[in-house]
Amino acid sequence: MIKIDYPSYQPKIKKEQDKEFIFDEVRKQWIMLTPEEWVRQNFLQYLIQIKKYPASLIAVEKELKLGELKKRTDVIVYNTDAQPWLMIECKAMGEPVNEKVLQQILRYHISIPVPFIIITNGSFCFGFEKVNGDFVEIFELPAFV
Repeated sequence: MIKIDYPSYQPKIKKEQDKEFIFDEVRKQWIMLTPEEWVRQNFLQYLIQIKKYPASLIAVEKELKLGELKKRTDVIVYNTDAQPWLMIECKAMGEPVNEKVLQQILRYHISIPVPFIIITNGSFCFGFEKVNGDFVEIFELPAFV
């Protein structure tokens, strides 16, 4: 498991017609605040503030195709060559990060192959690196390259 020390973060939140919205600093837009979105926004701040991943190389909710199905990845980080490098699947806090979640991101990996995949629910975070065709567990997020 990867230990995440989240940075201090004061998100911009607004309320409209009894719904809360959070400002996504990466997408530069207001997004409905759901439990999963809360995890995603805090994890993005960790990537940008702590790991120093460039926000300009992060895509949020990028669409992909699985056969005829259209899906969305939570987060894709690109390397300096603009190649997909790290894929993250976020779940709401309290939702289990289990084999089902791992299988979901592995299906997305078919469409967008990356060397690193991460699954998190904000409390628990697991990472894997593709080595010689197999995924091997990692115990910290990779340094940005």
